Amino acid sequence: MRLTKEEIVALLADEAGEEVLFRQADEVRKEFVGDAVHLRGLIEFSNICRNDCLYCGIRRSNKKVCRYRLEPEALIETARRAAAAGFKTLVMQSGEDLYYTPERLCPVIEKIKKFDVAVTLSLGERSYADYKAFREAGADRYLMRIETTDKDLYHRLDPGMSWQRRYECLLELKELGYELGSGIMTGLPGQCLASIAEDLLFLQKLGIDMAGIGPFIPHAETPLVREAGGTLGLALRTMAVMRLLLPDINIPATTAMETLHPGGRLKALQAGANVVMLNVTEKCYSRLYALYPGKTGGGAAETGRDELGEQLETLGRCIGAGYGSRKQNPVC
Repeated sequence: MRLTKEEIVALLADEAGEEVLFRQADEVRKEFVGDAVHLRGLIEFSNICRNDCLYCGIRRSNKKVCRYRLEPEALIETARRAAAAGFKTLVMQSGEDLYYTPERLCPVIEKIKKFDVAVTLSLGERSYADYKAFREAGADRYLMRIETTDKDLYHRLDPGMSWQRRYECLLELKELGYELGSGIMTGLPGQCLASIAEDLLFLQKLGIDMAGIGPFIPHAETPLVREAGGTLGLALRTMAVMRLLLPDINIPATTAMETLHPGGRLKALQAGANVVMLNVTEKCYSRLYALYPGKTGGGAAETGRDELGEQLETLGRCIGAGYGSRKQNPVC
């Protein structure tokens, strides 16, 4: 669907009419990607990060975080258990921890691929050579959110980083043939609806395969602790418009939505979402990967998958049986 910036702003601002928007997005979701909900098993294998983003709980300057890294054997074992529980895609996510060089990580990717899963990486900004090595080792997808296309806002919130370099990374990932995921945060301090509209149009033009929309949730150990934070309503409206703009992409019901409001995940699945990421990291580690307060998840992969299956039945939805690629026919 083609929408102008002005039309998107109007949809984002229309709280009274959001249920109509959600129904429309849900209809588009059903037509283009079906009723299957694709599961991703999320493995948070390091909370060490070289960056100092003002909104992030694992930012470099937060000295109250107990830092950890999973060694390769533990990472592989976590992946094995998740695959055995039925997950067909595993998301390997970390802070920007350069300890995990291609020499360390490529053998891990190669071993995890033997579990018959798709592998998504979310490691942040790396060199083209690193991205190429990970791709050649078997990585299928890469997730890196742009957060905002307002360059002034980006540089205020992400000191020492370059918006241009982040954009170049996305282009490099596309060139290498990764299935590409990106996304934005809503409710950031200083962000306006026109800025969010520009973000959505940027993602449409980039031609991403997956878009994550998450509300900003202030963390007590960051400079933004006193900010108001984002709302579930705005995040859901943004997500629904994203479904209209790119009808056949994968859109997750993000963990931040569930954290912000009990039942937020189910609301998202009725407003255009077709993917759920379940945290399969051991709880002793997942609780330390505190990007924002109250983050849900972590623990037994089997339990989380079974509970979600029961919830989906109430919506007339089902867990997808395949790898959940954008180009894969949706089946249950």
